[in-house]
Amino acid sequence: MRHSRTAVRALSLALLAIATTVTATGCHRGARGDYALAPEMRPLEVPPDLNLPNTAGASQVPALASASRPAAQAAPAQGGFTVGGSRDEVFGKVGTALEAIDGVTIASRAQLLGSYDVAYEGSNFLVRVVAVDAGAYVSAVDPRGIPATDAAAVKLVDALKARLGG
Repeated sequence: MRHSRTAVRALSLALLAIATTVTATGCHRGARGDYALAPEMRPLEVPPDLNLPNTAGASQVPALASASRPAAQAAPAQGGFTVGGSRDEVFGKVGTALEAIDGVTIASRAQLLGSYDVAYEGSNFLVRVVAVDAGAYVSAVDPRGIPATDAAAVKLVDALKARLGG
């Protein structure tokens, strides 16, 4: 029996040595670093392929129509006219001319937008003044924002052109 006690003791010492070696090499439950923190305090781990969005085949932003036209043609060719001077000067002249034309009612004026909301011969539209390279462009615009082509708008623009010399 003595022999078996010695064998058990030797076996116990060997197991104790293995357990000590395993715990000394880092294979233990006590985590270190960020993983020792509470789960809500740990830094977020993002897989490498999710760090940046995939831009292959991303949509292109179209160029503005005004940017694609040459500067000399910045004003439309029909429906208006160009007057020399700054936009603010021409805006004031257009207001004076509109007040002098019989039948024109100015509902509102917006100098920052360069527009007059007018009623003339049964039609409502905007008279707009826009800065261009050659001065200021005066035109009539309907409520949809496109050039006004009805008879009243054309007649008023022609009257303004005659008064302002455009």
